[in-house]
Formats: sequence, C-alpha cells, structure tokens
Amino acid sequence: MKYYLGIDIGSVSTNIVFMNAQKELAAKLYIRSQGDPVGSVQRGLSQMAKTLKDFEIAGVGVTGSGRLLIGKLLGADLIKNEITAHAVACVHVMPEVQTVIEIGGQDSKLILIRDGIVSDFAMNTVCAAGTGSFLDQQAARLNLHVAELGEKAAKGRHPVRIAGRCAVFAESDMIHKQQMGHPLEDILAGLCNALVRNFINNLGKGKELKPPFIFQGGVAANLGIRRAFEEALGDRILVPEDYEVMGALGAALLVRDELLYQKKTTRFKGFQFINEPVTTSSFDCEGCANQCEVVELRQANILIACLGDRCNKWSQRVIEISEPNIQVG
Repeated sequence: MKYYLGIDIGSVSTNIVFMNAQKELAAKLYIRSQGDPVGSVQRGLSQMAKTLKDFEIAGVGVTGSGRLLIGKLLGADLIKNEITAHAVACVHVMPEVQTVIEIGGQDSKLILIRDGIVSDFAMNTVCAAGTGSFLDQQAARLNLHVAELGEKAAKGRHPVRIAGRCAVFAESDMIHKQQMGHPLEDILAGLCNALVRNFINNLGKGKELKPPFIFQGGVAANLGIRRAFEEALGDRILVPEDYEVMGALGAALLVRDELLYQKKTTRFKGFQFINEPVTTSSFDCEGCANQCEVVELRQANILIACLGDRCNKWSQRVIEISEPNIQVG
C-alpha cells in the first residue's frame, strides 16, 4: 500500500498522518515535541512504522514552524506554510467552511475562506494567552488535567471577569478571584471567555466572521473554550474528527495532488532517518551586515543542509545527492 506522509512540526506538538491515494487516513499520531523537533519526528515515525506493515511512502509534505529543518532531513517533496495546509484540510473536511479558528500550543490563527479559497488570515505569535501552553500551565497550577480544566469551565454558570489580554495578568486575575472565594468553575469559565474575547478582538478585528465555523488545533478539545466561542459568535462550532492533526492532513493532501499532477516520484530518504544520528550546530556569518545565524544539519556526520542564511551563501555550498525541485511556500 502506498501512503502520503504529512507532518506538522510545531513548537509544542508533532503531528503525523499517513493518507492513501483516495484521501483516506490510515493512521495518525499526535505527540509532544518536548523541545526536540528532530527527536520527536524520529519517535513518531518509528511508532507509525510499527503500526502499519508492508507500505511504501509515495510522497512527503511538511508544514509547521519546524518545516524547513524537518523537510531537509527527510527529503520532503513539499514544504508548505501553516495557513495553506490548515485551509486545505478544512476545505477537504467541510467544503462550505468560511471561518477557521486554529489554536495550537504557542500561537493562534484565524483563516477566512470564501468559495474554497483563503481570502484573509491573521496570526498571533506574540503572546501565549489563550494558547495550549498557557492552558497547560494553569491546569498544572490547579492540579488538574488539561481536559478537566475544560470540563469544569463548561460547568461554570456565572463566569467572572478575567483580564485575558496578557497571560501574566490573566493568571494574576485568576488567583485574585480564587482568594475572593469565587467557585473554580466560574473562574475557569471566565478565563475561557476572556481568552476567546482576546482572540476575536485581536485576530478578528475588522474582519467578517461568517459561519460555518471550524475549530481545530489541540485547544479544540477544551470544552470550555469551545462553548465560549459558540456564545461569542452566536453559532455552532464544528470540531473535526481529526482536529489535532489538521495541519499534517493538509500537508499530505497538498503533496498528494502535487506529485500525482506532475507525475513525480518522491524524494523521501527512507526510514533509516529514524536510527541515524542527527546533530545541529550554528554559527554567525560575518560576510555582510545581516550577520545571519546559520544552522548546519549533519546526518551520520555528513553535512546535509544549512538554514538561516538570507542570501543562500552557505545553503548553495551543500551538495545533495539528488536535486529535483522541491516546492517551498
């Protein structure tokens, strides 16, 4: 069986999917990156390889914040930005979707789709308020599992007012409300309302948010956040079955279409990547005023790529065994 491999490598999680030529998911995996994108992809592919037997990789698509790094290491056929990957996955799941809400571990995205095409988008990569990492932190502080936090928030009947524009202020406000004696469920409901209000005010400012709505990313599993979005937008929010791996699904869909349309064969280096040692090192290039921070990637002690040089001075010095055109966007 031939599968298309889609990988979404983020700052908090690594998401991997195997999809067949009929666009059906054969397997998916969501694991924590733990600050080690290369190691998390190696662990993830090792688990996936044990799940499926007698298969062949027909193409590899990569997205996410670590897409260039992982794409170079794997020999990806397609390296795509997160906005495009998430939008393609959403249109695949719901062709009539018009507004996509995506909240991951460290950032959040709002994507507007009209007639199946991205018409506008906004990203928040500055503050962690409302992201999965902030909710994880609050759950740990309250000695709760993150899923319990969402369940308790959904039970809140009188949400208190929480300052949600800043993660530090939000936490301080929560502690103050606890000291005042407010029920935990109402405090958590107020927190969810504040984070949703912050999302809409910052990312949705001046934009027309029209249904149908899709909510995806790891935070989509939080019942409190989901309910807060439905109340704020006045409409039902659809959470796809594969909400946690939508970026990886989009990457797989894109690389499938790319390779089938152009009748290309994959550049994938193979699963030996799982066991080969991979090291990275960096240096400051002093060739010009840019002073680029260049990252060198070595696989089995062989220099395979350089990243971070704006003029490609160092990248072009790396000679690859095969050089078909790779789609990067």
